[in-house]
Amino acid sequence: MKFIIDMPLSPRLVEWLNEQGHSSIHATKAGLDRASDVEILQYARKNEMVILTADLDYPRMLALTGASEPGVILFRGGNYSEREIEERLAVAFQAIAPEELASSVVVIEKERIRKRRLPLE
Repeated sequence: MKFIIDMPLSPRLVEWLNEQGHSSIHATKAGLDRASDVEILQYARKNEMVILTADLDYPRMLALTGASEPGVILFRGGNYSEREIEERLAVAFQAIAPEELASSVVVIEKERIRKRRLPLE
């Protein structure tokens, strides 16, 4: 899988994802540190990437536009340490097939992980 990590999440997540066999880039390294959410969505769509974020706007924008991509993994429900993010992502990666990640909104919370296929209704 290919991921773009949005500004609310640590750039150190890139290293962990790459160690797991994924390709990833942080928004700052992609020159998107001052980009709007719409620009990041466009970048992810163009580069066939899933967005990792803590920003609630992405699912809303996908729902409003009826988009079927890009996939979004949203960390919700509090502050997460880097270790917690890695642990929760590992669980999500075991439970959800890569092809589903690319066309879903996955909401990761402290106690559960939910997946909704795109487009959202």
